[in-house]
Amino acid sequence: MRTALDNPFSPGSDTIPEVWAGRTEQLSDWRDIVRPRRLAGLPERGRTILGEPGLGKSSLVRRITRDAARAGDWVTPQLRIPAGADPLKLVAEAVLELAAAAGLPSSREKRIGDAIARVQAVAVSGISLTLRGADGREPYAALTKLLIEVGAAAIAEGRVVALIHIDEVQNITDEKALSQLLIALGDALSHEVEVEVPGGARVGRSLPIAVYLTGLPDFEDMAGARKGATFARRFKTTTLSALDDEDLVEALQDFVIDGWPVSDGSEGAGRVRMDPEAAASIVDLCRGEPFLFQLVGEQAWYADTTATITAEHVRQGWRGAQREATAHVERILERLPARERQLLQTMADLPTGERTATRIAEAMGFAKVTEVGPTAQRLDTVRGIIDRGKPYTFRHRAVEAYLTSAWPRF
Repeated sequence: MRTALDNPFSPGSDTIPEVWAGRTEQLSDWRDIVRPRRLAGLPERGRTILGEPGLGKSSLVRRITRDAARAGDWVTPQLRIPAGADPLKLVAEAVLELAAAAGLPSSREKRIGDAIARVQAVAVSGISLTLRGADGREPYAALTKLLIEVGAAAIAEGRVVALIHIDEVQNITDEKALSQLLIALGDALSHEVEVEVPGGARVGRSLPIAVYLTGLPDFEDMAGARKGATFARRFKTTTLSALDDEDLVEALQDFVIDGWPVSDGSEGAGRVRMDPEAAASIVDLCRGEPFLFQLVGEQAWYADTTATITAEHVRQGWRGAQREATAHVERILERLPARERQLLQTMADLPTGERTATRIAEAMGFAKVTEVGPTAQRLDTVRGIIDRGKPYTFRHRAVEAYLTSAWPRF
């Protein structure tokens, strides 16, 4: 009954998992704040969703864009920025697609035709191009102008938001390209146009444009420190952390209570159930990591073909996934600077109740407790791996388990 075609678990950043867990705060932020305010013409910052690998950043915003598309909004695909790529070219191509969705290419207005032509040139040449038309605009200005036209078309259309999703933003290492991209997007987000309201009065309103940026925590340093207050004013940053166990239990409740609907292989329908012990094992093993949650669920599904997933099936599947789980956490640790890795290992070596700033500083060989401060701050506020309480605790539970126990072995 359990086949590869029916498996609802899907580890990987390029998918929206069928078995969805948590992130209700970010989903409701789009549904209840960003979209309504943008539709109403009220100002609202873009959103930056950051976090360590495996926390579901891309999947989260892919779900938001899917929900937006189902509501009739104009959305770009996930614009993943490869290392060394020109982000302006990729975004220019996507903005041209939004313009096509808005019907702008069919417009006879000269300003719209000029804006499209300029962005087409950006899509070909990117940041290397300085557009030398009548007004000498640079690529970011051309992008901004066409985004404004797209926003104006969305106003005319009615209940429509134009949503742009740019992924792997930490790969934009060219400062000029990053600056031009953030300015273009930020200027479009903050732009106001005059519209006529009942009674004939004219008032200013913001454009119905929403922007989501996703990537690793390093991006906040790149954008915030180098671009200063401008980035902070125009983008609200959220750093994701591990999911609560309650969210994971809720995600598996359909399996436990009613079973997951599947084909029975003979043009009928069946259901795959999950023992409560199996669900508890999945929650325990994944340590709040969305990627690991999908991974262990996927492997438990493949461990047998019967209609019930048991705790033994979860254990069998996890044995095959341990190497990948280990590599996942090791990749997170390997990309950290040496001082940050040292602090994490020091925390792990200390008893839980003794993980204070003073004891950590002593164990790391520092003369003053303040010397541990900047490193701990980055691991807390930038990376979301620890919480600087009294005592310090791990927020990234898979990292904690890897450093303090035999996990992922059992």
